[in-house]
Amino acid sequence: MSAERNPPSTGALAALTLAAIGVVYGDIGTSPLYALKEVFAHGRVPLTPANILGILSLVFWTLTVVVSIKYVVLILRADNHGEGGLIAMLALASVAVKDKPVLRRRLLLLGIFGTAIFFGDGVITPAVSVLGAVEGLEVAAPGLHHFVVPISLLVLTGLFVTQRFGTAVVGRLFGPVTLVWFAVLALLGAGHIVQNPQVLVALSPHHALGFLLGHPGIAFVALGSVVLCVTGAEALYADLGHFGKRPIRLAWFAIVMPALLLNYFGQGAMLLEHPENARNPFYEMAPAWALYPLIALATAAASIASQALITAAFSVSKQAIQLGYMPRLRILHTNVRETGQIYVPFVNWTLYAFVVFAVVMFGSSSALASAYGIAVTIDMSITTVMTFFVIRWAWGLSLPLCIAATGLFLVVDLTFFAANAVKVLDGGWFPLLIGAGVFTLMVTWKGGRALMTARLREEAIDLDPFLESIFISPPLRVSGTAVFLSAEKGSTPFALLHNLKHNKVLHEQNLFVTVQHHEVPWVGFNKRCEIEALGHACWAVTLHFGFKNDPDVPEALKLLQGRGLQLDDMETSYFLSRDTVIPTFGGGMALWREKLFASMHRNAAAAADFLNLPTNRIVELGTKVEI
Repeated sequence: MSAERNPPSTGALAALTLAAIGVVYGDIGTSPLYALKEVFAHGRVPLTPANILGILSLVFWTLTVVVSIKYVVLILRADNHGEGGLIAMLALASVAVKDKPVLRRRLLLLGIFGTAIFFGDGVITPAVSVLGAVEGLEVAAPGLHHFVVPISLLVLTGLFVTQRFGTAVVGRLFGPVTLVWFAVLALLGAGHIVQNPQVLVALSPHHALGFLLGHPGIAFVALGSVVLCVTGAEALYADLGHFGKRPIRLAWFAIVMPALLLNYFGQGAMLLEHPENARNPFYEMAPAWALYPLIALATAAASIASQALITAAFSVSKQAIQLGYMPRLRILHTNVRETGQIYVPFVNWTLYAFVVFAVVMFGSSSALASAYGIAVTIDMSITTVMTFFVIRWAWGLSLPLCIAATGLFLVVDLTFFAANAVKVLDGGWFPLLIGAGVFTLMVTWKGGRALMTARLREEAIDLDPFLESIFISPPLRVSGTAVFLSAEKGSTPFALLHNLKHNKVLHEQNLFVTVQHHEVPWVGFNKRCEIEALGHACWAVTLHFGFKNDPDVPEALKLLQGRGLQLDDMETSYFLSRDTVIPTFGGGMALWREKLFASMHRNAAAAADFLNLPTNRIVELGTKVEI
């Protein structure tokens, strides 16, 4: 049940709002470290008063249109049973157009590409945020320049090493620390606005329009950096299921947006008086005595922003596995109470390797900013496209209204994307390369699984007639219960065939279990199990899980007690086949993709671990599958 259907009390709302400030807004909260710095870097935009006011006006209206209106007002409404994020939106959109198979396939590919690009974002966010924070040392003491990269790597290493312990303890500090960060942002900016209040005229859109129309070439280049002020906006939607709409909206309008605007306008007010401070306007705002404490606070805020992205990468990976777009990975729960707090070792250390590569290769937040913008704008554009199909076919709104509701946002998103596309050679290739690699892995896994399922279906024997045939002259029955895991409902599991061939026995009770994952976040216990009696103490069981449920077969089977069978944990054995994939020429996928799939399949985590089967009661029987 979402927080909106069961509104929290005032105290709970305050606690959720504080937590949302730490988790949801950590990324966008660190944008002032580098956004305006990148706009004026390398003399891209001349530091004239008109240009400074024009940029500030663009920042204000970008935050208003993209974050306040698009995400906070519109997209937060598009929840999938209370859950948000690109995969939740993808599931919602694909279900909405399920009667249009060609369109559905294209939407799935688009959504999976957006998910793949998200992993590029998950690499760049920790790198650019921590680098941007530590670069304050160059302002405090220029001689410390050579220590920026080593210190950043040290902070990031500590961040990734501690992931296996979970965020339950340190997570309690996220909200208060980030709240202090936003308070400091506001105070730094307000002091300079008081000294130069004329900067507030930039709230008028005519300054933005004047800059865009008066200097179209310069403005186009500047837009590629202006969009950095909304990095992290996707987190508003992705964390919907954790906090609900009200705390996210309250945190944005009451605290986050005012603090960000005060800081950006404070930077602008300072630049009007001291344009020479454009090399790092955020840190130049602070008095000399406050620089080192500010660097420490900024590093803490950047670590929190990075933590949110890393945690999101774990969640997205788990959801992609549930939907069949990634191979099974080892997933560890770091909190016995919160099922959403997980740690995925493979994802953690892969991200870490790429983050280290990015920090060492690019060496500064300015160099990484070009890579950052293109990842952000691609995901924003894909979310807008998905939203159109959700409100058109899931909500049933009229076509003109849907075009009007999403058309403006798509124009804005594509304009920002175009401004960043020119930076592909300057670093934009990096997230595109990561996204293309992850996308290839995801579609190869999905395609390989489809080929494998088709081949197994060709070789399958229908379960009902097979049981009828063996009970004409039944084998020896032994005590206990056998649970046969089967990918296809109604098919005879290969594990059963091998068991009868080699052991020549059948258990007293036999369950033929098929696990199905659905394009909804959660499936309740009341809809978890379906059971069908097949006679001779045999049953066909179907277990249903959402993409955020933890698939736990033994726990689910306990729900069958009293429905015609009795289960004793110590007398139950689980039979499953371990398939070996053999790539072959002709048909299916390209041979290199079949070999890639075979490698992924071979290295995937064991199905027994994924389904939480007890290790001391598993019988695995091997079979070969040619694709």
